[in-house]
Amino acid sequence: MDPLSDVLSLLKPRNYLSAGLEAGGDWAIQFPDQQAAIKCGAVVSGQCWLSVEGVPDAVRLDVGDCFLLPRGRPFRLASDLGLTTVDARTIFSPARTGGITVHNGGGDFLLVSSRFTLSGDHAGILLRMLPPIVHIRAESDHSALRWPVERMMQELRQRRPGGFLIVEHLAHMILIEALRLHMTAQGNVGWLFALTDRQIGAAIGAMHEDPAHGWTLQQLAERAGMSRSTFALRFKQTVGASPLDYLTRWRMMLAGDRLMHSGDPVSVIALALGYESESAFSTAFKRVMGCSPRQYSRREPDLTAQGLSLEAVGEALRVFPQRAAIGRPFRYQRQDQ
Repeated sequence: MDPLSDVLSLLKPRNYLSAGLEAGGDWAIQFPDQQAAIKCGAVVSGQCWLSVEGVPDAVRLDVGDCFLLPRGRPFRLASDLGLTTVDARTIFSPARTGGITVHNGGGDFLLVSSRFTLSGDHAGILLRMLPPIVHIRAESDHSALRWPVERMMQELRQRRPGGFLIVEHLAHMILIEALRLHMTAQGNVGWLFALTDRQIGAAIGAMHEDPAHGWTLQQLAERAGMSRSTFALRFKQTVGASPLDYLTRWRMMLAGDRLMHSGDPVSVIALALGYESESAFSTAFKRVMGCSPRQYSRREPDLTAQGLSLEAVGEALRVFPQRAAIGRPFRYQRQDQ
């Protein structure tokens, strides 16, 4: 797979609610904490304002605009931010399984949205490089995003047999297309944006394609078509880590996933990731992940399941910046949209 597919497969994003909101007249709705889920939405018709807790500037959403809220913070949607808000929990049924909710008579504004939990152990690799609001403006070349949005709208309206699975797949398409479009933004640093760089992306792709290979800086530079010194500098500037540090972290993320889910012994995982000895693997694992492989496989339930917000998890990542993992797979109770 390509690196983005690799990481998303490791994170195992799961859509557990896709629905539509149709509003009319003057309206303002306050949505609660999203329990660390990623909120993804697209405006089908009308306009509104989006305001996220902790973000000073609100965003104007027009027809065709898409947004991601990666941090799970409370947010507000409104036709006018000066209006008194209504709590979303008074509008949306906690037991709903999708469909379209009509507010204030409907007719003026239509939004489709989905919420995703990240079931993998390494959500930080994606979430910490995304801003609180990812705003993707409607443009003529965004047809790849418009199609799944429009199709999801049809499925939510018609509620035909098999619609649940279709909406599930459409939600994943919308999430991936939104990430792809965000990756084209200029001036951003990090793994996600490095994938759009033809030369650096080629080196990352090689590491993901064969993580067990004994890659050297020279070999990776050749894949990128650059001199070794230029490649090392450019990679560090673009990704935020040296090439071999990136390779080690990616190997340890794969190892962590196998330790949690495969039941394979440490010796087998070490060999599969290119380490000649279990001791060398364990030393690298502890340096990156902060604990031994066996301790990792016996960890307590994830931080978010213990009631910590994603902000608290992010603080843990700030304190331990070299550690790629943030805990066991996410598990959430369903909340209002």
